[in-house]
Amino acid sequence: MYGLSLFEQIAIWSVLGVAISGLLYALFLRHQILKEDRGTKKMQEVWGAIREGANAYLTRQLRTILPLVLILTIALFASVYIVPPTTEASDWYCMAIKGVSLELVEPCQHALTGAEEQQIRFIIGIGRAIAFMMGAVFSLLVGQIGMRMSVQANVRVASASRRSFGDSLRIAYRAGTITGMLTDGLGLFGGTILFIIFGVAAPDALLGFGFGGTLIALFMRVGGGIFTKAADVGADLVGKVEAGIPEDDPRNPAVVADLVGDNVGDCAGMAADIFESYEVTIVSSLILGVALYTLTGHLEWIIYPLLVRGIGVLGSIIGTYLVRGGKTKSGDAMKAIFTGYLTSATISIILFGSVAFIYMQNIDVGWWRPFLATTSGVFLAILIDRLTDYFTGSHNAPVKEIKKSADTGPATLILSGVSAGFESSVWSIVIIASTIFSSILIFGASGSTPMEQFTFILYGVALTGIGMLTLTGNTVAMDSFGPIADNANGIGEMAWNEMDDQDTIDARHIMADLDSVGNTTKAITKGIAIGSAVIAAVSLFGSFITDVSRVDPTALAFGIRVSIPQVFVGMLIGGAVPWLFSSFSIQAVSRAASLIILEARRQFKLGVLEGKIKPNYTQAVSVSTTAAQKELIPLGLIGVLSPIIVGLVLQVEALGGFLAGIILSGQLLAVFLNNSGGAWDNAKKLIEDEPIDLSRNMGKGSERHKASVVGDTVGDPFKDTAGPALNPMIKVVNLVALIIAPIVVTYKTLGLGGWVIVTILIILFIWAILQSKKPTPVISGVAHAPGD
Repeated sequence: MYGLSLFEQIAIWSVLGVAISGLLYALFLRHQILKEDRGTKKMQEVWGAIREGANAYLTRQLRTILPLVLILTIALFASVYIVPPTTEASDWYCMAIKGVSLELVEPCQHALTGAEEQQIRFIIGIGRAIAFMMGAVFSLLVGQIGMRMSVQANVRVASASRRSFGDSLRIAYRAGTITGMLTDGLGLFGGTILFIIFGVAAPDALLGFGFGGTLIALFMRVGGGIFTKAADVGADLVGKVEAGIPEDDPRNPAVVADLVGDNVGDCAGMAADIFESYEVTIVSSLILGVALYTLTGHLEWIIYPLLVRGIGVLGSIIGTYLVRGGKTKSGDAMKAIFTGYLTSATISIILFGSVAFIYMQNIDVGWWRPFLATTSGVFLAILIDRLTDYFTGSHNAPVKEIKKSADTGPATLILSGVSAGFESSVWSIVIIASTIFSSILIFGASGSTPMEQFTFILYGVALTGIGMLTLTGNTVAMDSFGPIADNANGIGEMAWNEMDDQDTIDARHIMADLDSVGNTTKAITKGIAIGSAVIAAVSLFGSFITDVSRVDPTALAFGIRVSIPQVFVGMLIGGAVPWLFSSFSIQAVSRAASLIILEARRQFKLGVLEGKIKPNYTQAVSVSTTAAQKELIPLGLIGVLSPIIVGLVLQVEALGGFLAGIILSGQLLAVFLNNSGGAWDNAKKLIEDEPIDLSRNMGKGSERHKASVVGDTVGDPFKDTAGPALNPMIKVVNLVALIIAPIVVTYKTLGLGGWVIVTILIILFIWAILQSKKPTPVISGVAHAPGD
């Protein structure tokens, strides 16, 4: 932290203290949750099966991805030897290693020997590799610990529902808050520690930190999404549609796999997803902050984002703790959750303004500009929250219209959901575009040259991302609340299926209400995750242009010109990648769900429904696990290799076009998949909540209900597999582009060795595509289609 004032040093150490406070708050909540009652012996049996399945899946997933993580760690270390050290790395070396004063840094840079430059490369390479491992480990911790706490909470929520609505809400939300505060605390801790060690050279190491977290998030999103929806689709079609049994009926052989999937997909996957967005916005804001520091000489541009993040952790601690219900048998969970969210937002905005007014007075462009940029991010999160709620909430017109379309069968219901998803993508783009345009209005008059204005505007976009994820603790708590409530409802259905006393009836109503709200909160947080992914990707896109210009000022001197054929080709390829990625992930769900349906049918023929034999839950878990693991490496390679191939073959400006294409196409597709799937799901729940009257085609078991189940199963891989997995994929591509950009600019002409490397990468890419097209391996003892 050489060159920082005493106030700045105290502020940075305070931010580190706040990060640790967030982790301690998570530990405090964990202690509270584990003291709660775990319910009856039957409930604990169901809970035990869910816990074993979730733990087994995550253990196998870790074994699958670990080799690739180790290979990429070595590659990141080696990447710094291909290009000269950055100016910031040389500055840091002169001050931190050689002990040169600030005014003598420039002469020191010019006097560096070849051996000293190699030493800089080695130190930065080690820092980037360690940061990559740290980001990967933190992302794994967030996902795995968060999932395990969700599993611990679900049986306790089910037990509490027999006492009161408020206790159930409190336990479910606070268990989700544990995951949220781990995301907040570890993300802020990692970014702050790296800044304390590397100072102005922190972006070189933070690229590794962000890439590690993003890559693990991609694996957890893809794997968890395929697992959960293969089980869910299979369980719904074979149970509800074919056998006519209720959801979460203990006779359904796929029901435990479905409940396990809620945890590995929604809890572990979403937590890792938001965590990497949290990291990536820090990375981009510090890269652009360093660029502004170079232009203006003010360190405030680098430090302000870290202070904002510290404020967000404090706001989330207060807001999440205030979420609670009464002691009655009913209540408004959504109102309680959103009130906590608004409380955190209000506290954060007030403190943003205070810090900006006190600390940013010395900058030339006005303290209010960074304050407005971060505040616009908070409002962006709220707007996306409300927009997603409108298109997916059961109380609004789009879902009611989808419900009405069930009267004429599954085809019209699906068409209605598709149209709602398309429309929601348009308005989501409008909101995000307006937010980016607000950065132009806020920072457009800053800087004396077009390039300086461009840098200021992109920094404003990065601050928008920082502000948007200020309430990460609340956002992840809302998301984890969904699968916790869903699992608790499932445990209740399986454990109380032969009980009809008043407490059980009340508990079922409480669980159904919380499950419905949880379905909406999951859709809302997925919308926020998609919005934050786009803002983070735009920020990284800006960092890409800034980094390229620092290595070679002429490379993008005229911007990224779509009129140049190779740039247009790059944009077309970038626009196509999300569709290829989504195609493979949905196809994986379809194949695995088919195997689960065949296995359930086999067990039904043996007499499971009549009680002649007990259902074998492990078979469906094995099918989902195998399907998920098969896709991890191929889909990960598609995200990692595509920008490298485009950059090396078509060069840096085309790589910029590739990034623009993937951001736009990925955003539109992700919102469509998320919102159409969420709307179908809630339309089904509306029909299920109707009084059962088959003569009037109402309620569970009716033709309208069967039509809604078909729509829901189509939407399941949309909203929980392909859509959410696009978020980390977009950011993986942008981070890889940012890492390789200096290499692409330095080696504009590929020699024989370069073309050999490109050929190998293309072969690996083709292998990944062919691997994804292979059917799910047949598992011994599990039913499969003839010819498999």
